[in-house]
Order: sequence, then C-alpha cells, then structure tokens
Amino acid sequence: MLLICSSFGNKVASLVIFTSCVLISAAVGDLKEAGSPVQGDDEHSQKRPLDLSEVVFVIQSQKNSFHVQRAEARRSELLLQAADLTQKPPAVLLLHSLSDNEGDWSILPLLPYFSANFGKNSSWMMFLEEETNVKVASLLQMLQRFDRGKEWFLGKPLYDRESTIIHHYAFADNPSVFKYPDFAAAWALSIPLVRRLAKRVREEQLKSDFTIDLKHEIALYIWAEGAGPRLTAVPELCTELEGSPRARHCVTTLSTYLPLCGDPVKKEDIFVAVKTCKKFHEERVPVVKRTWERHAALLEYYSDYADPSIPTIDLGVPNTERGHCGKTFAILERFVSEAVPHTGWLLIVDDDTLISLPRLQALLGCYEPSEPVCLGERYGYGLGQGGYSYITGGGGMVFSRAAVTRLLGSGCKCYSNDAPDDMVLGMCLNALGLPVTHSPLFHQARPEDYSPDLLAHQVPISFHKHWNVDPVAVFDRWLADETEDDTEDDTWDAGADGPHRGGAREEL
Repeated sequence: MLLICSSFGNKVASLVIFTSCVLISAAVGDLKEAGSPVQGDDEHSQKRPLDLSEVVFVIQSQKNSFHVQRAEARRSELLLQAADLTQKPPAVLLLHSLSDNEGDWSILPLLPYFSANFGKNSSWMMFLEEETNVKVASLLQMLQRFDRGKEWFLGKPLYDRESTIIHHYAFADNPSVFKYPDFAAAWALSIPLVRRLAKRVREEQLKSDFTIDLKHEIALYIWAEGAGPRLTAVPELCTELEGSPRARHCVTTLSTYLPLCGDPVKKEDIFVAVKTCKKFHEERVPVVKRTWERHAALLEYYSDYADPSIPTIDLGVPNTERGHCGKTFAILERFVSEAVPHTGWLLIVDDDTLISLPRLQALLGCYEPSEPVCLGERYGYGLGQGGYSYITGGGGMVFSRAAVTRLLGSGCKCYSNDAPDDMVLGMCLNALGLPVTHSPLFHQARPEDYSPDLLAHQVPISFHKHWNVDPVAVFDRWLADETEDDTEDDTWDAGADGPHRGGAREEL
C-alpha cells in the first residue's frame, strides 16, 4: 500500500515539500493582488450570438464498458438537444477515445490536440462528467455573457478550509483563497486560453510526478502563479439533483449522487481483505470491528502475526514500514486459491480504511465481474510523459476475479516486499493495457481533507486515516446507513441538499 503520506513524505524529500509549500504560500499574495487577465461583465461580451457549433463538449469518459455506455448516452442526449435547436451540431468528444495515451484523463497532455483541431473555428471547450446533465440552450445564453475573444476559465468553485495533504499543503497561510472547479458541475475554457495553454504544453515539458487531485492541479496550471486567469464562478453551473426545486436556475445538474444499476452485488460475492500488522491489532482492528466489519460476509485480516483472538492470518510476509507489495500480492494469490470461497470481487483495504460495504455493493451492480475491473480512487504518476495510473490503496482497491486472474497470469511481481503495492499494480495494469476505473466516491484521505461543497453532492463509499479524528464518529456521520442493526433515526438522505444522516442536516 502506498499511503498518501508516502507519496509526499517517504517518496519525496521533506525539504522539497516544505519548499514547495513555502513558494505556493508566498504566491498567495500575488493571487490576492493580481486580477485575472480578463474581466467579466456584460458590456465586454461579443454581440454576435454564439452558435452551438462553436462549443466543443468533452465528456470525461472512461474505458470500462459501463462508463462508455454512460458517456455515449450523454453524447446522444446532447446531440438530441442540438437537433431541437435546429443548429449545426457541436463536436462531442469522449475523452477516453481520443488517443491510446494512458495519461489523457489528466487533460493537460491533450491541450495541443484541442488547439490544433478546434482552435480556429470554435469559441469554447466545455468539459463535463458522465453524470452531468446540460441544458444546451441555457448554456449558450450563459456563455454569451463572456467575451469569447478573451481568456476565461469558468466553473463552480471549490476551496479548501484548511491546507491539505492531497493538495500538497498549497496556500497554507490561507487555503480558501484559491478556487478550483467542481468537475461534476462542468467547467469551460475559452479557446484563446486553450491556444495559449497548448503552446505552453508544447514548449515546456509537463512535470513528471504525482497526479493526486486533477481539478486542483489543472487550476494551478492555468493560474500559473498569477500569470494566467483565476477560476470565474458561474452560479448556473450546479451540482443539484435534476428536478430539484433548487435546480431551477441551473444550466447543469446531476442525475444521481450514487450510480444505481439494478440489484446490488450480494455481500457473499465480495471477499474483503484487511491489511494490518501486529502493532495495530489493538489500535485499528477494533475500529473496523465496531464500524463496518458486520456488513461483510467474507472477511479476513492479514498480518505479520497470527492472532487467534481477532483472528489474523500470517501470510509469511514480514511487515514493512513502506509499501506492502509483498503482502498484497500474497493476498491476490490467496484469492484465486482454494483457501477462500470463490467470489466475483476482491476488496483490499488498510486497517485504517473506513468503508460502506452496502454502498459498494450498490456501485458494483454497475460492473461485470467477467470483465477485468480495477476500481477505486485513481491517481497517476508521470502522466505528462507517458506514465501510468493506479488505484490509491487507502481508499480501497476493488478487483474483479477476471482482473486478478489477468494480473497474476502476466507474471507481474513486486520488485521488493516494501515496494508501493498500489503503484506496482498500476504499472502491471498499464503493461497489460487494463484500465484503472475511477470513482470519486472512494477517498484516500479524511473528510476534513476535501472541500465540503464537494462532499455535499456525494454518497461517499470510503475515507482513510485516523489522524486527529475520531474514526467511529467519522464512520457514523459519513458512511453509516439505515440497516437492520441501526436505529430508526439513523437514516441516510441523499436529497436536494446533499447526502447526510437523518434529522436536520449538519453544517459542513
């Protein structure tokens, strides 16, 4: 397991991180003082009506068959609206299909492609996720307010209430000063900005390190320490549920906060592997037992010490301070052996992972275990120069049986027991051409490390880490649903105000 602290601590020198944080924090002054290179008001808008053919839609799609189907449905719906407007149809691109480059989901490597193909006859690039509904006629009216001849970066703004590890502790002095877009609400770039960014990508090699939170990192790249525009907030770009009274003014809405595809996967078809070690048997394992273990039909704890009171299983792999690749591959081997029941799905978590298994069962109903599915929170390494994607382990790694069989059959192995297991698996998947499937409902960090406005429109599946939090309270607030074991008022509401547990909604 590569913990997120390893990404920025063990794997990158502390001095580098400190220096980066200082530089970004120092730049806050520039952010406060320097205005955007463009200003927004109606008098600067071009008077010529915006034609739909001038808008290029980019659906941030994925290669898994479920996501391809959703993206194609979104494209068809956009084109139907275009037909009703009796205008020339816009270009609607599926991100996963534009090239074979694994790093295209990070978008920046594709900017030269967008500029070359749409830089002359288009005015806007509109990015949206598979579940984002768009009212096309209203979108045109909204975009008409902004001068398409200038540089614009439009979206629904998110911000951090405190500096966070997932954002490299950026803007530590005042985290809320920097805004970045909520991808679920859609976001837009004017073509003049696309052209300039594409030139920069061509002339300056993209940095080759970790992609942790793409929306934040894209905003940083565009802002360029004050040389580029800041995100302009557009209130019509929303994450309200479609049909909600609060969505009346919205150009974009969401269909659902948790994809539902019929019957959930039965809990007997998910084998759960919890990675632990002797020193955490008394500290972390009791939290698992008190919170989510009761929802698992098949669960085993894997440790460096066989403790019959838990019980734990010693796989013969010594505990390591970093990585855990040896232990994870031993779990994969055990999963396909006769030592455990035959199931379609394998979930591997850390002993400080908090997870809702009922929500995972619902989500897995959308996927086929006969396909090689590798699901979780997607990170990337070196995506600007090829690189590979991986599922960050702390939020939980989900594999279909077909994926585990392909991985082990390839002969891919750990280069050491303490290698970062999630990254090694990512390298293996990349070599096999198997996609990593991303779900934003898995979280490598704590709820405190994410923007409250982001979590407000999610039904989260997992969080990770017990740093400075009460993990049982975190589970009860964010992940506990109404079940046969819960009290009647312990309900989950994913209504128009966003997900929360029964009664009045808590302030985030």
